[in-house]
Amino acid sequence: MFFAGRGRRIINSHSSSVHLAGNIPHITPTYRKEGFADVARWISLDPDNETFIYRRFNQLGARNLLYLQSELLAIEKQLDELDKNDALSDDMTLKDSARTWEILMDLYDDGNTDAKARMDLIVKLRAMLKEYHETVLLQSEILRLKRLHQRALDAYRHWFQKPYPVLGGQAKTSLDDASDLTVLNMPPETDYLSTFLRLHWPARPELSRDGLQNIGVFNESSISRAVALITIFVAAIVLIGPITSLYYATNDAAKLGLVTGFTALFALSVGLMTNARRAEIFGATAA
Repeated sequence: MFFAGRGRRIINSHSSSVHLAGNIPHITPTYRKEGFADVARWISLDPDNETFIYRRFNQLGARNLLYLQSELLAIEKQLDELDKNDALSDDMTLKDSARTWEILMDLYDDGNTDAKARMDLIVKLRAMLKEYHETVLLQSEILRLKRLHQRALDAYRHWFQKPYPVLGGQAKTSLDDASDLTVLNMPPETDYLSTFLRLHWPARPELSRDGLQNIGVFNESSISRAVALITIFVAAIVLIGPITSLYYATNDAAKLGLVTGFTALFALSVGLMTNARRAEIFGATAA
């Protein structure tokens, strides 16, 4: 299935020599948005949504989990101390409250200090444990987000930083650490061949819709079609090549070499032209 979007990358042409494509209307705003509004507008212009690039804040996420974990460790220690006090207490009612919820509630309603301390700790535990588990699950989802392609980041940085940062304060450093950035929407194909073609595909110089920036634009569907054609061509070679070559081979050594070569070519083509995992490549090659 072809993806009819557009890709972006920086090109080395001057905006004064570029004209908008006829199929993209150029709307001149009555005023120019500034700051966060301008950045949000630019991000939303990309039909592929590859410019939805944001910080992961991995270090802060890890630190937050450490704080929550430490709070739970403190609660765990306090509960252990209460359990120890109940076990060593001569108060049989207090001992019974350790195994019977209704008795614990009755003592709490009567204002018993030990029961109140335990109930307050239980309520705190519920809230903290819920927050901790939700944060752990959310952080695991964040860590599974894909890392962005350098092409999209270069285009974003070029627009964001020149001639001066669009945002001030600490926000102007938001794109500095590429290892901590993620993109919310990846291109439809992320195999090595598609990535290579995106970096070298002829781009049409075009002004952005605000008429201020010069961006190289290409149709994502062209990439998909090119990948499909190359894949079909290579598949035909891998399929027909061994049959033809083995037919003309005259000795066993040559036949063995041909089988080895075409097997390696098949594995290499699967690895470069598809998103297959290592186990899938191994299985396909073995078959």
